[in-house]
Parts: sequence; C-alpha cells; structure tokens
Amino acid sequence: MRRLDVVALALLVALGGAGCSRVAFIKTDPSRGDFERTTDPVVVHDTDKTRNADIARTSLDLSQQRLSEGNLAAAEDYANKALKADPNSGDAYTMLAVIADEQGKDDAAGAYYKRATELEPSGNTYNNYGTWLCAKNRSAESLGWFDQALTDPSYTTPAAALANAGRCALDAGQADRAQRDLHKAIALEPANPVALDALARTAYSAGQYMDARAFSERRLAAAPATAEALQLASQIEDKLGDSAAAARYVRRLREEFPGASQGNARGSKSP
Repeated sequence: MRRLDVVALALLVALGGAGCSRVAFIKTDPSRGDFERTTDPVVVHDTDKTRNADIARTSLDLSQQRLSEGNLAAAEDYANKALKADPNSGDAYTMLAVIADEQGKDDAAGAYYKRATELEPSGNTYNNYGTWLCAKNRSAESLGWFDQALTDPSYTTPAAALANAGRCALDAGQADRAQRDLHKAIALEPANPVALDALARTAYSAGQYMDARAFSERRLAAAPATAEALQLASQIEDKLGDSAAAARYVRRLREEFPGASQGNARGSKSP
C-alpha cells in the first residue's frame, strides 16, 4: 500500500494533565522546525501525584523535542521516564509507539498503540491505532478502529477519522464505504487534504478527469504538495490534453522533490 499522506499519518494526541495542549505526532522530519525547544522547568510540587504528573508532562515534551531532532534513543528514554512517572499514561504509550515505528519495530509499535486505546479510550487513540494499522497494510482491520473513534462524542476532529477511514476503505476494496466516508469528511472539513487526495485518485481511476482535476486542485490548495499529489495532477492534465499544465506540475515535481520517482509523470524522462 502506498504510504499515507503526512496529514493522514498525523496522530492527534491530547496530552494528559492540566493545562496541556494538543500535539501532533508525525513522521520525524527535523527540517520542519515545528517543535519548540523546551528546558526543564522549576516546579514546586504539592503532592507526589502532582510531582509525577509534572515529570510525565515535561518528559513527554522533551521526548517530542528529541524525536523532532531525530534523536530516537533520547526520545525513547524520555518517553520511558514519562511512563515511569505515570504508568497509566496513554500519551506516553503513544509516544513510544511513534518512536518504535520510526525504529522499524512494528510489533512493539502496534502493542503500544493498542495499549494507549485501553488506557485512554478516545477518538484520538482509536484514530491513531487505525491509521497505523492502515499504513501497515492492515486496511480492513483498521476500519473498526475508525468506527470506534467516531462513536466518541467528545472527539473534536471526526473529519480526520472519516478521511482516514475512506482512504483505508479504498485500500481494503470497499469502494462504497470509501465514497461515503470521504464525502462525509469534506462535508465537515472542505479542505481536508486526505479526503480530497483520495477522491482525486478515485475519479482519475474511473476516467472522470474533470472531477479528478477539481479535487486535485483543491488538494494542492489545502496543504503543502507531496510528490504523489503533483504527479497525479500532471497525469490528470495529460489525460485532459493540457500539455502545458502537465508540464508545469512535472517542473514543480522536479524542483520540490528532486529525489522522487517521476517515471509515470508526463515528460519526466527528458532533462
């Protein structure tokens, strides 16, 4: 299965503890620079419980920082420190899952994601686990977890689970469900890039090139381009007979993703 877009892989986690904000765990890319550096704060603790909560929260912040820097060993150490301070932290298990996935330890990553759903059953943890399963070619298995995410009345980003479900339903060969969930996703969030990308690909495969163009253009306007999105846009324009537009997308593909495979993009073999 083709790897999901970054937005599809974004694992939304509500960090536990008072005053914590939502954090997006995504595939490590130190060049993004979207993590703020932190230092250990000086905190006065009233009780062991608040002390452990502060240790867990600070350790998770530092783990995420080290992850963003590509220092997986340090990220894992801080995540384990958070888990030691709070053995029931679903967020610590989620962080360990992200790290294990980066390390290529699929069995450990899956176990950590599942444990997070057991400790903190929520739309976020269910969507996280479903997204991971789908990325590991377990698309049919992932769908039930997205269904569970959507039953959580406190889940604030149902469009994310719907988009992921629709994309993964396509991979599982469930075209009717895919169309249903993808259209529900863009009804809730018209600029959802995962849903728009999947709809563009579905329309292209069906020979509906004008629809594919509309969805592709919306996808590229909604979020930063990926090599796959640009390649698809070029292929769509090629089918529609607009060679100039196809060439523009190929040029962007070469400039923005020089290491990407361009074999299927129109004109990509010429210098």
